[in-house]
Amino acid sequence: MPLPLRTWILIASACAAPVTSRAAGLPSGADVAPIIARIRGELAGPPTEDSKPHPGVPHGEMLEGVIADSVAYPGTEHAFKVYVPAQYDPAKPACVLVHLDGIGESDPVVLDNLILSGDVPVMVEVGISSGTVWRQKGAAAYRWNRSFEFDTTDGSFARFVLEELLPRVETLRTRDGRPIRLSHEARDRAATGGSTGGIGSFTLAWERPDAFSRVYCVVGTFVSMRGGNDYPALIRKAEPKPIRVFLEDGSTDSWNLLFGSWYDANLNVESALSFSGYDVEHAWGVHGHDGGPGAVILPDVLRWLWRGWPLPVRAGESSNDMLRAILVQGQGWERVPGTYRSVSALAADTEGRVTFFDPARSEIDRVGESGVPEALASQAPEVAGEAYGPDGTLYATVPGRGEVVALDARGRFNTVASGLRGDRILATSSGDWIVAEGGRSPDEAGKLWLLHRDGSRSVLDSTLHAAAGIAYSPDHNLFFAAERGSLRVTSFVVLADGSLADAEPFYWLHPAGGREVARTGNLVVDRAGSLYAATPLGVQVCDRNGRVRAILWLPQPSGPVQGLCWGGRGFDTLYATDGTGLFRRRMKVAGFPGWSVSAPLPKDNAG
Repeated sequence: MPLPLRTWILIASACAAPVTSRAAGLPSGADVAPIIARIRGELAGPPTEDSKPHPGVPHGEMLEGVIADSVAYPGTEHAFKVYVPAQYDPAKPACVLVHLDGIGESDPVVLDNLILSGDVPVMVEVGISSGTVWRQKGAAAYRWNRSFEFDTTDGSFARFVLEELLPRVETLRTRDGRPIRLSHEARDRAATGGSTGGIGSFTLAWERPDAFSRVYCVVGTFVSMRGGNDYPALIRKAEPKPIRVFLEDGSTDSWNLLFGSWYDANLNVESALSFSGYDVEHAWGVHGHDGGPGAVILPDVLRWLWRGWPLPVRAGESSNDMLRAILVQGQGWERVPGTYRSVSALAADTEGRVTFFDPARSEIDRVGESGVPEALASQAPEVAGEAYGPDGTLYATVPGRGEVVALDARGRFNTVASGLRGDRILATSSGDWIVAEGGRSPDEAGKLWLLHRDGSRSVLDSTLHAAAGIAYSPDHNLFFAAERGSLRVTSFVVLADGSLADAEPFYWLHPAGGREVARTGNLVVDRAGSLYAATPLGVQVCDRNGRVRAILWLPQPSGPVQGLCWGGRGFDTLYATDGTGLFRRRMKVAGFPGWSVSAPLPKDNAG
């Protein structure tokens, strides 16, 4: 593995030139060009005056701690250090700089100088070492966790930082008894690191932009170790996040050719961030896998990252044509208020009112014009899926009872079919139903059933395992089914008699954080024929040729997207749930409810 950044930091030498305080505050946007010019000019040079101690500059103190009882990484030991600047006042929570692999040797001096000059706010730096499972303390380990923790591109390390590290830091006190109080605002938090620590610092903000908004990544490992090579594609497809990023690397950087070129990977990440409208800058030098040049430019990079503070970092506008086609500018997700405790089985009636099952309260709720859920039925059975028919009747699957039920006007459930352990259900425009039934074991294929109004039934397919989402294309010529443990969505041709043929695993979905499966939830389509899949990565939007073209995120913190449906009067509002919260968002496009009559699609081509 590449060496931690702290081993590369250049030790600053003393200089007598004073640093003076600037009362005007932090740099504004107008100062960007000179800062970037200085950074690129400094890259191959010696440390600047900002990295050297000066007489009269107040110096803070270093605190230390160990986390030996981690929940996120059982059995590990994480050493950490905390630099508290002299200006820190517990009456005002401090800004935070989290440094992966530990605090660089010159970092406290840089912070002392920049805080005094007013170029950065008062901030506490937290240096965290990766975890170790020791066999012999300090000598031999069962496991070194550095690559596992920092290179993994999911939210695990972010949860460790937010739920374990920073709360532990806030239990410390300075020598004079001041308690450590840290800001919880994303605008007040930054992350940095080198190599594996570099990609780890980026992932902190990427996974939790509600908690970190500024990133300095030095010789970042965006290569094929644990999924980091996927970042350029995800950045281009995903809705932009409110984070600001500075990248540094050298043109001969390739720590191990087995994984490819670090420099090429960083170029790709920078290109993707620019395409997607991020506030991103870079400094490319002529060096290998060396964090020294990145340490030299740290002072001006911090000036660039923190310019305009305390204003928050704003998300940019992406050049992604699918995002522009489906999203209303300025319209984000909003959380639907209410007293519900859990959410599953979304469905919309013919008026666009959205119904869901609250398992924690055994209640069926509906969201109408008021925007606040109202109870439709209490003491409801354990519903797995819901769907409205064209006559406005709500149908639901109850696998524990092996039934499909209908909800009447008095809030009572009446059995319409039995002997089916159904999961998802889709009511068709003809008044029939499609029910997905899982196998009795993970190895046993399930069935797609066609239930007719007259009570007869037939098997449409018996090859899929646990279909988690089902939908028709708007013209009813295709039928889609997603399996829970697959990255594929199967496309069937619908024959004249309603049977299915010519199955292909047509749609490919992105995994979340390098995981091998997508754990796909249910599916919906819009009137242009685009397919929307609920996945742990977000709402993945596919074109008619089976390719993911856009990824929509729920507000953080939230869990994996589990359910989707179209609602609102014009069915132009997308509803989503992570199992706990209910969210909605106005869209440029209109959805196609399952019970709708067939409608022609716009012309398309092979693409």
